[in-house]
Amino acid sequence: MKVAKFGGSSVASASQIQKVLNIINSDDERKIIVVSAPGKRHSEDIKTTDLLLRLYEKSVAKLDYQNKKEEIIERYADIIRDLNMDENILTEFDDILEQRIKANQSNPPRLKDALLSCGEDFNARLIAQYNNAQGVPTTYASPLDAGITVTNTPQFAQILEESYDKIYNLRKIEGKIIVPGFFGYSKQGNVVTFPRGGSDITGAILARGVRATLYENFTDVSGIYRANPNLIKNAEIMEEVTYSEMRELSYAGFSVFHDEALQPVQKERIPVVIKNTNRPEDPGTFIRYDREIKPDHLITGISCDKGFTVINVRKYLMNRQVGFTRKILSVLEDYNISFDHMPSGIDNVSIIMRTHQIRGKETKVLNEIRKQCDVDELGIDNDLAVMMVVGLGMNQMVGTANMITSALAKANINLKMINQGASEISMMFGISVKDADDAVRAVYDGSCAHAKENLQLK
Repeated sequence: MKVAKFGGSSVASASQIQKVLNIINSDDERKIIVVSAPGKRHSEDIKTTDLLLRLYEKSVAKLDYQNKKEEIIERYADIIRDLNMDENILTEFDDILEQRIKANQSNPPRLKDALLSCGEDFNARLIAQYNNAQGVPTTYASPLDAGITVTNTPQFAQILEESYDKIYNLRKIEGKIIVPGFFGYSKQGNVVTFPRGGSDITGAILARGVRATLYENFTDVSGIYRANPNLIKNAEIMEEVTYSEMRELSYAGFSVFHDEALQPVQKERIPVVIKNTNRPEDPGTFIRYDREIKPDHLITGISCDKGFTVINVRKYLMNRQVGFTRKILSVLEDYNISFDHMPSGIDNVSIIMRTHQIRGKETKVLNEIRKQCDVDELGIDNDLAVMMVVGLGMNQMVGTANMITSALAKANINLKMINQGASEISMMFGISVKDADDAVRAVYDGSCAHAKENLQLK
């Protein structure tokens, strides 16, 4: 049994939905289907989720929201007309929106979840109804029916372990099953949305719950590129990558598949494949627990993300002071700030975090660190990008760090810091934001040249 998820661009219009159903119906093993809200039909278009966000903003401000609601209904009306469907379902959508506004208007976080989830929910109802009309037995299953029970924190749903036993019962349903992505239901009966990449998370949860043989994630690209194709002309597509490699790459900017969605499938070692809705015949990229290391691709991928801040702390004889770093981290904990990296020397330590974590708290955090740690020097730098060079086989390649630093030096890019774990699956490089794109190009070209040299030597 396969679980397949289709992203916003895949279900943005009637013609795209017909492509999706051709893919679904062509394989009896594709039983459980997760769909996103309709995405952009063209570059100037607006995502349905963004329309719902505007509806939320109007309704929470107690302004007239009817025009925004009509705009959302019309988005689905376009699809329904092009599919020659009965338009009665639009009245149902209108009623649901009104009910959710009236029920949650006094509680903005709940209202936001209740409205934003409608994008996926309406699309799932629509697609299930249409596929049934085409003679293919299809069941719409809400996350409540599917057994997706989550924590009760708005916009931050986490699956409850007990859910998986109930999800397994989906295997008993005959025909195709369409489930909306992005949200679940709490035990209190509230709609709660997942964080970023919500539909990917839903698909992974269902794949684990039904013990799927494969989780197919359909999008608008034919796999995962080794580097950003907007930066690298003719960038290669990976044939396969491990969960751990994908986690590192997603962290630093790879947006095709969200890293949080890997957790459910990784636990059961369910393989994932990223495929193209518009080119379903393409092999795509497989994400597996383990893979064979190929000598020409010891570096799997290169990603770079901006929006990082680093706190630099210097204290003479720091290495001899028991609990020094713990004191710094306790300050961050007090301000609810998590950190990503912590490269250090004998007299200094740098703590890297997402800028949004510390924004607005900078002065208070630095003052508290001074108070708690009696530092010699203390500074903060918001101009930081983090580049990750990832590869399962890097520990088998002599001179990886030299190759990367040489490539950066040749491109006249200054390194602010380097961090590497003992597993040697990845290396982190801190660079200025202005150098981020050039750094990716330099390292990609350098790694390709290095791989060719290694093959020639062998």
